[in-house]
Amino acid sequence: MKRMAIVLAAGQGKRMKSKLYKVLHPVCGTPMVGHVLDAVERVDSERTVVVVGHGAEAVKGYLGDRAEFVLQADQLGTGHAVKQAKALLGGEQGTTIVICGDTPLVTSDTLERLMELHDRAQASATILTAELDNPHGYGRIIRAEDGSVLKIVEQKDATQEEQLVREINTGTYCFDNAQLFAALEQVTNNNVQQEYYLTDVIGIMKVQGNVVQAYCSPDPAESIGVNDRLALSEAERLMRERINKRHMLNGVTIVDPMQTYIEAAVTIGADTVLHPGTVLRGSTAIGEDCVIGPHVEITDSRISDRAVIAHSVASSASVGQDSSVGPFAYLRPGADIGQDVKIGDFVEIKNAVIDDHSKVSHLSYIGDAKVGKNVNIGCGAITVNYDGYNKSVTEIGDDAFIGSNVNLIAPISVGKGAYVVAGSTITHHVADNDLAIARERQVIKPGYAEKLRGRAKAKKERETQQGEQ
Repeated sequence: MKRMAIVLAAGQGKRMKSKLYKVLHPVCGTPMVGHVLDAVERVDSERTVVVVGHGAEAVKGYLGDRAEFVLQADQLGTGHAVKQAKALLGGEQGTTIVICGDTPLVTSDTLERLMELHDRAQASATILTAELDNPHGYGRIIRAEDGSVLKIVEQKDATQEEQLVREINTGTYCFDNAQLFAALEQVTNNNVQQEYYLTDVIGIMKVQGNVVQAYCSPDPAESIGVNDRLALSEAERLMRERINKRHMLNGVTIVDPMQTYIEAAVTIGADTVLHPGTVLRGSTAIGEDCVIGPHVEITDSRISDRAVIAHSVASSASVGQDSSVGPFAYLRPGADIGQDVKIGDFVEIKNAVIDDHSKVSHLSYIGDAKVGKNVNIGCGAITVNYDGYNKSVTEIGDDAFIGSNVNLIAPISVGKGAYVVAGSTITHHVADNDLAIARERQVIKPGYAEKLRGRAKAKKERETQQGEQ
């Protein structure tokens, strides 16, 4: 049977008090509506329609060709929102999920079980429910003796007995598509808010004698709809716990999950250890047997097997096998670190290749450079890549040695096996196996330091006398 989905993403989200449209607020690095579409796609929805309103262009821009879109120009309730999809889906036969775009914690496993129950019971509608310790404010699910849904009762309309029911309506549904749009034609706005409610469809189907079922989610967290920053924070916490648990069950050691922040798209290999303060963002991929942290921030980067990174930041960078980075290193976009490379403390790498077995051990800046194999770059060395107008490239050949406090004024090349003496400022190319030295001649004036101290002392005495006068 054909599967479809309608994602409701038209609300303004005033309680977020944000310039960013509500469903685009990220939870563990992915906008909420992105999490919802991920879940829908995993249950093989053949057509997904997103109902947009406020921030429509921003939502379309983010989702691109992942969905079809319809506009709800006036927000007149959830039933009205679903009805906007009629032009696209009204003639389809099959099963349609209706889900809100601000429910990022709903999983594909739960949606699959919801649809399985719907098919097995040959239901017209199946409601995703949850049991809450404190269900106050939610619509209660009242079941018949056979377990089917008798009705949904809102808090304000519930009797004392009905208010004791802990099973609530999450706002996610599964419908027979044809019956859904037929029932929507009968929904009215005869209520205080003068809105068309999707929940009225359930009552219409019950009056018609159709089967309405409910599937209770095993995880109440899936019921969370994010309407303000407090709920956003809670969703972030719960999603982070879920992500960390998944990685730990897959063989990753997380020393302190409460202080480890991993976004949804990150991948991590088995036997990698994450120390406290680790933040992994975007499309980052960590290999096996790595040691990451403490206090490391990695974004959109690839870290290969057995790499060690401590107290450092990497953004759009690559680190090869058996390499070490840090402490206090900064790998900027385009940093490509080879195998068995050492990037030490207070080293910054930008748009540069550091080939296998090379070392940049401390206090250096390597930008817009190509560094060969087995190169040693000393403390305080700098590739001077920017003249105020243009960026230029430095090339260093295999087995070269760059001494401490060397300035390489790009564009420049240092050949294979060449040696650049400490303290040099190099402005001309250095050929293979040559030695380059560029220093001012040292001048020594015997006893002159004592004369300078005497002058300083005399000046201070004069200033004191002038002050007393």
